[in-house]
Amino acid sequence: MKKQMFKVLMLVCSLLLVVGCSNTGTDAKDKDTTTKDGTVTFYVVRHGKTMLNTTDRVQGWSDAVLTPAGEKVVTDAGKGLKDIKFGSAYSSDSGRAIQTADIILKENQKSDGVKLKTDPRFREFNFGTYEGDLNHTMWTDIAKSQGKTLEQWQSEGISPKDFANSVAALDKDRVKEGTNWPAEDYATITARLNDGITEVAKKESKKGDHNVLLVSHGLSIGALLDTISPGYKLPEGGLKNASVTKIEYKDGKFTISDVNDMSYVENGAKEK
Repeated sequence: MKKQMFKVLMLVCSLLLVVGCSNTGTDAKDKDTTTKDGTVTFYVVRHGKTMLNTTDRVQGWSDAVLTPAGEKVVTDAGKGLKDIKFGSAYSSDSGRAIQTADIILKENQKSDGVKLKTDPRFREFNFGTYEGDLNHTMWTDIAKSQGKTLEQWQSEGISPKDFANSVAALDKDRVKEGTNWPAEDYATITARLNDGITEVAKKESKKGDHNVLLVSHGLSIGALLDTISPGYKLPEGGLKNASVTKIEYKDGKFTISDVNDMSYVENGAKEK
């Protein structure tokens, strides 16, 4: 009788142990699924001025190095951002963006060990056969295609959407198959930009609350803002070189805060 009672007690203990382990596993799983992703703050920087900028040439996917003045303003921006701790850093794969990001990270005193990741989705607009041509030529062709003089077209204001779609339409009659990448229309541009920042934001949010450096280009940053807030109006004259635009990602949504902020450059310039 005693042996039978002992066996029953052992069986009951074993069952309780199994149930206890099962409950512990369930609690851990529930805890994992209820953990919220962190808030990601993007510091989106426009690259510094380049040699093609100074010669008034079309510069989208084509590239040029920063001028000495371009390096200086980016260095000032880096000094102004030196106390911002970046958990990660991204840029387009264009040389001018990489050069800008490298300078900023070099000046930063809080982000040791952060390695720059490049992504072609953050490139500038592609202007097809107009790449490397004079801006004046491209602008005049756009104005003519709309039955306007260059002065009329410029005075009415230029939206990134109208700009990109006009160039894409003109480029179709200029490009020869296999000789150049065709100019991108606005839908193509915004799709790649949105895809890029959404993927990065989701991945980075898994790491908890932190800041991310992202170096891109003037028109592309403007288009990115337009995907977040449709119809977003850029400052007159566009985004300045080395300006900082802040975008926050939280709970699957993007919000825009500072745009075209030059205070980091100004504060960095004050340092000796």
